[in-house]
Amino acid sequence: MVKKIKGLVLITGTTSGVGLNTLKPLLRYGWEVIAVNRSNKRAVEAADQYLTDSEMENIHFIEIDLSDLDDVRSGCDEILKKFNNPINSIICNAAVYKPRLRKPERSPQGFENTMAVNHFGHFLLINILLKNILSSEREIDLNGKTTKFKPRITVLGTVTANYSELGGRIPIPAPADLGNLSGFKNGFLSPISMANGKKFKPGKAYKDSKLCNMVTVQELSKRYSKERIIINSLYPGCVADTKLFRDTPWLFRFLFPIFQKFITKGYVSQRLAGERVAQVASFKEYAKPAIHWSWGNRQKFGRKAFSQKLSKRIIDSEISGQTYELTRKLVGLD
Repeated sequence: MVKKIKGLVLITGTTSGVGLNTLKPLLRYGWEVIAVNRSNKRAVEAADQYLTDSEMENIHFIEIDLSDLDDVRSGCDEILKKFNNPINSIICNAAVYKPRLRKPERSPQGFENTMAVNHFGHFLLINILLKNILSSEREIDLNGKTTKFKPRITVLGTVTANYSELGGRIPIPAPADLGNLSGFKNGFLSPISMANGKKFKPGKAYKDSKLCNMVTVQELSKRYSKERIIINSLYPGCVADTKLFRDTPWLFRFLFPIFQKFITKGYVSQRLAGERVAQVASFKEYAKPAIHWSWGNRQKFGRKAFSQKLSKRIIDSEISGQTYELTRKLVGLD
């Protein structure tokens, strides 16, 4: 009997929500999973309630605090030493959102924490593991078939970071906009807390960090050809009831899912969102570089994914190049 060759996928943020619900389809498709979380204890407890014992055997839990760049480095070193086979696919999912902060929280390196977790931590993780993943193209067993899998990086984006969509133009507190990147250019340390160097707005800090995620996808896709690696992003729909919103007012947490289900029709379940993330990170039909996959802001049964138009704030070559190079400097890669 021929032994099945499992591919290796890394995903961040699996203690709840979309990340947790991405694990089961990844395992069903045949992946061996590296689950990266700030707390292994919480991650194991959450997965153990959701998965079978046999499924748990194919998950490796690695503890990394994405807000701490030193921890990202040591965690990546652990990954590179622990696994003989290179990583085939990376899914950047973890995020923090704290819209009620009155003043910025700071990472161990002194950066505004939303940007540190959502953008800087993932950016550094990708770049440290990039050589490893670029070497991973090989035949693996995926969804019951042996296939030659091209390396892939998939990043969770959001409608609120894309000014080309209505959700990206909502002025509360302000649309995502990196401006002239003066905050990054001037070191992004206290008292600076926003990429554009202006006054701290916690809700906008989240949008800006996700804008940086989507900009990174575009820039990496320019720097590495589709013959070597596929890098893309997605918005799986509005998952309005996840713990991402745990720091919002209780009335918002109650009304937001209702609003998305019955007014905007944008709501998707955590389970469906997890399926979509796993598919984009795995299946051949999504192996297209620089695409932002979407299922639309009004969900319909059986709707297929499509390439969402992106705003100039995401695709502009000058902005993406500057954002990438400034981020490299801030995370210590230069």
